[in-house]
Amino acid sequence: MVYVSITGLTLKGPFAAPRFWWHALRSMAQAQAAPGNILATARSVDGVQHTLSIWQNRAAMRRFMISGAHARAMRAFPAIASGSTYGFDAEAAPGWDEALAAWRAHGKPYALDGAK
Repeated sequence: MVYVSITGLTLKGPFAAPRFWWHALRSMAQAQAAPGNILATARSVDGVQHTLSIWQNRAAMRRFMISGAHARAMRAFPAIASGSTYGFDAEAAPGWDEALAAWRAHGKPYALDGAK
């Protein structure tokens, strides 16, 4: 069993791009080095910037989410982009197509309760 997190962000305009990428690169490096992370990757699909991360469990993902570069990115998020996220348990790590289908069907707007 693994925990899957998929996000999708749409930038709030071209002037948001430098700040977005500054946070995105640091957050991705943090995710890839985080304890409990199995996979962290990103891609753009139809103008939406997506991340897909696979974790040993939800607790490992939460520890990453509320710390370091990612916590700072979450605080900056409202000025940079809009988006949604979806997390779920899975028997095995899904590919991009399966994860994107789940995000499209179940994604919820970001809640920043863990970002403080």
